[in-house]
Amino acid sequence: MVEQKPNGAAGIDVTRPSVARMYDYYLGGKDNFEVDREAVRQVEKAMPEIRRLAQENRAFLRRAVRHMARQGVRQFIDIGSGLPTVGNTHQIAQEITPDARVVYVDNDPVVLQHGRALLATDDNTSVAAADMRRPADVLGHPETVKLIDFNEPVGVLMIAMVHFLTLDERGPIMRQLLDALPSGSHLTATHVTTENHPPEAVAQIEAVYARTPTPIFFREREEIARFFDGFDLVEPGLVTIDAWHPDPSDPAPQATKWLYGGVGRKA
Repeated sequence: MVEQKPNGAAGIDVTRPSVARMYDYYLGGKDNFEVDREAVRQVEKAMPEIRRLAQENRAFLRRAVRHMARQGVRQFIDIGSGLPTVGNTHQIAQEITPDARVVYVDNDPVVLQHGRALLATDDNTSVAAADMRRPADVLGHPETVKLIDFNEPVGVLMIAMVHFLTLDERGPIMRQLLDALPSGSHLTATHVTTENHPPEAVAQIEAVYARTPTPIFFREREEIARFFDGFDLVEPGLVTIDAWHPDPSDPAPQATKWLYGGVGRKA
């Protein structure tokens, strides 16, 4: 568990829950504070399977990275990467392409501290401090420019991230990312859905995240699909994450109906 520091020390705010630290707690990590754990307990009241969902979301990430690597993608930008955990993007990609390059992007100080320590000895990976709401900062960050060649296909991951964007933000942000990527690039994303879930449970979870710096927005499949505008969805398309190229070695799906996921390819 990280040592609790006063609010503002090293840029870490321990008075409000952090999405990255909450996600770390979902996955059984120790890099979180009591304010994050209490927020997770409130989410669990509405979604008791949230910890399982986080594990299944990571399994989807692994399958998607393997797919992109097998399609010849050798460089990746993982936006909103969160705290390091088992099966990070660079580890999965480098199983297939040993010299795969990965830039992790996040704006949480705890993520940045741990990520930089973990990757200090890997010349093909780096961490960039940037916010997905400012794509130019992500794409033009010195660490991104150092490792990513935008003349070659890039795999962009926004795993459990696009549901933190408003509909007004969606168009400009996704368009800037699309325009910067060359043909053959891929976008991978997952997004929480309202479909087949009690409205009161959705409202309770949204209320918890409203106390963080990044409110969450549950949406129906049709709205989620718009995040892939400009990309051709890889079969089987935008589906609940258990249905996207399931792997028998992954945990048996129990909670995946809360998340849609897909991989899009830029023609």
